[in-house]
Amino acid sequence: MDYNFVLLLILQLLVAAGIFIFLVYIAKLIVNNMQSIPGLKYAKFLNPVEYFPEEKLASLKQIFYLSMVFIFIIIDLYLIFNWKDGSFPIFLLDIILSIYLVMSMSTDSLNDKIILFTLIPFGSINGIVFGDSSLIWIDLFHILGYFYFMQVYYRRFVKFTKSMGLGISVLLLFSIVWVSFLVTMLAEGVSPLESITMVSNAFTSNSYEASGNSVVGKLDSLILAWGGFLLSSVGTATLAASIVKKQVDQQFDDMENLIKSKKEEK
Repeated sequence: MDYNFVLLLILQLLVAAGIFIFLVYIAKLIVNNMQSIPGLKYAKFLNPVEYFPEEKLASLKQIFYLSMVFIFIIIDLYLIFNWKDGSFPIFLLDIILSIYLVMSMSTDSLNDKIILFTLIPFGSINGIVFGDSSLIWIDLFHILGYFYFMQVYYRRFVKFTKSMGLGISVLLLFSIVWVSFLVTMLAEGVSPLESITMVSNAFTSNSYEASGNSVVGKLDSLILAWGGFLLSSVGTATLAASIVKKQVDQQFDDMENLIKSKKEEK
């Protein structure tokens, strides 16, 4: 038995855990300081209603829940198969997402503490800090943690959809994207990042050619594709709502004029 290897392994695990705890502490500190800034909570630029109609916000919340499930799946695929293409941004995303989940959950019960442990991204932190992804195997617990949050966010999606009386057409949309994502990954023999980039650009009518060659280019392409898709749909919804409102206001005005004319005749 190589004791040097065991000591190095334990050291890497401790370093990864220490870095993650420090990052969570810093994130909480930043959030608390921002919340204590006078007037920031009521700032218009932080109010989503200033950018989207209320009906669209409900749909965006549906999309958020399903997007989280989709992201969990992509990160799990990277951790299971240890893909190299786009691994660095996936490692970063894994760490950021783990910090977000830790900050959004309670730690009161024993189950919460177990789940909290599964959120420590040992493999991703070691992949960035030491350039060593050999600790990916220990992320089996991390992978299981993401499987747990997959069903948590899907249940939130179902509950929110029912409570708001919304349709589930967005679920059909994600099903189409998900099937296309898997088919493209298998048929083209590409990594998940490459596959979701190709599918996103094809789905949003930008074609495969806009996918970019570098990792940064692919990520930029994803942001532009889905950002443009969401903003264009918001613009269409706002225009439609404006037209309907104008038509209804006109009908009310006509009705008021008709009533007034009837009263004058009497």
